Amino acid sequence: MNKIIFTLFLTIGLYAQIVDGVAIVVKGSAITLYDIKKEMSFTNTNAKNAAESLIRKKLEELEVIERGITASSDEIYKDIKQAAARNKMSVSDFYEAVRNSNGMSSTELKKQIKQKILSQKLYSSIAYSSLSQPDDVDIEEYYKLHINEFTKPSDFEVIIHMAKSKARLQEKIDNPMFYSPDIQTNEQNLSYSKISKKLAKLLEETPLNSFSQIIPDSKGGFMSFYLKSAKFKEDGGFNNYKDQIISKIMASQREQVLGEYFTRLRLSADIKQIRMPE
Repeated sequence: MNKIIFTLFLTIGLYAQIVDGVAIVVKGSAITLYDIKKEMSFTNTNAKNAAESLIRKKLEELEVIERGITASSDEIYKDIKQAAARNKMSVSDFYEAVRNSNGMSSTELKKQIKQKILSQKLYSSIAYSSLSQPDDVDIEEYYKLHINEFTKPSDFEVIIHMAKSKARLQEKIDNPMFYSPDIQTNEQNLSYSKISKKLAKLLEETPLNSFSQIIPDSKGGFMSFYLKSAKFKEDGGFNNYKDQIISKIMASQREQVLGEYFTRLRLSADIKQIRMPE
């Protein structure tokens, strides 16, 4: 008798721990307090936003199951092989690089890739019939509204300031009249097409007649670019960017369709909030 009572209390205790760990139940599937705290840490957001994100993910997971969407091992391997090729690596080297960069094992990587493929198939299934190809009027209108996205400089006129000491270089930036023999200068015309994307982005974000942020140089010192001018070439109009604009418009349409679909799904789904992290 005592044994039966002990077993009963043990079972009740374990059940209480399980329920105590559940925060939200979405169509019978649980989201735990641990899940929410992990999402909060990963996305650097509050409990409410983390919970909303996890509810959306849970609804997507359940939709995948209900629609019978699958991802084969061949599809997963093909995706990994393509990612390795883009990084000019063998698959084994790619696995090693992923492991070294974020500690993810090949099994965990395959699981992540599978989830990505399932999500892509789900999104296509939901949005495909609702998307319409934009016409030239739509494309030109998008181009005019987002002209800055398609206008790039052809050349930058800069004065490069270099110094061994970052502090000394900062003095020059804070006071342009400051002179020091420790700071070397070199005036150059930099072609947009011949510099790295990282440097181009740095110069694009630097206002005219201003210094860029300080960055390391190749000799163990530091450098900053004073931007004198930026020359722009004629871009040739929206026809030069037609395919790119179509992709952007279609992506925007797709996000709108998906957002509306999952908003409706959330309103009709059986979702119970039990508790939230304190």
